[in-house]
Amino acid sequence: MRSTRDVLKTVRTARPARDSMVADEPRPFVPMDPNVCPKCRGAQWLREDVPFGHLRFGALVRCECLIQQDAKKRLSESRKLSQLFGLDDKSFENFDSDILGVSDAFAVARRYAEDPEGWLVMSGKVGSGKTHLAVAIVNARLAAGENAVIFAVVPDLLDHLRATFDPSLGITYDKRFEEFRSAVLLVLDDLGTENTTPWAKEKLFQIINHRYNERLPTVITTNRRVNEIDERIVSRMLDGSLSQALTFDRAEDFRRKKSPTYVRGRSHRSFG
Repeated sequence: MRSTRDVLKTVRTARPARDSMVADEPRPFVPMDPNVCPKCRGAQWLREDVPFGHLRFGALVRCECLIQQDAKKRLSESRKLSQLFGLDDKSFENFDSDILGVSDAFAVARRYAEDPEGWLVMSGKVGSGKTHLAVAIVNARLAAGENAVIFAVVPDLLDHLRATFDPSLGITYDKRFEEFRSAVLLVLDDLGTENTTPWAKEKLFQIINHRYNERLPTVITTNRRVNEIDERIVSRMLDGSLSQALTFDRAEDFRRKKSPTYVRGRSHRSFG
């Protein structure tokens, strides 16, 4: 009768032969899914590459694929909020800087778009090119890879906030409010045209006040007089330590300039 020791010895000697036979068999090549990140293999998180004993040893960090995914998501949300439909073609290249009274503003806006810092406030009459320059700044930053950039006509911004009260939309007021309040660059177009209810005034002030306190890059356009805008907002808009103020009062109406009945210096009554 064989002892237990003999049986175990037989198993041990048999295993290498069986293992080696399996190892010698060619293994089929399985190509990696091109949609799966080769760095984290789809996990989206990695262990931080630090030596044993380091305070961050074993800590999880986001993989580059997750960072890029988040950036694309923010870009998509920014574009959705900005409602730039029909304005994608507005750029510095197709802005007519020869229009009377806007050449200096054009130069300032273009410099601002290269490195947004502080506030840029553009005021003046309708049709003077303020919105075109504001959108050109946004498009320039998007082209540079900036993703948390929002262009908002002020009444539309307030409508976005009101819409969050509908639970069927699946987005909370706090999330939407924070997107406007903390955008890397926020462009507020047509300030002063909003419905001035107490709620609207307070929400708008909260956004602007936060950006003022945090010194977040902000562009504001308006065709309203100072006394038609909340004085708390005006005080922050015109703070010379933060804002550059551009006035378009002497600018020609570029929309009328495109009219075939336009004569430089005056315009025929082709708009009623």
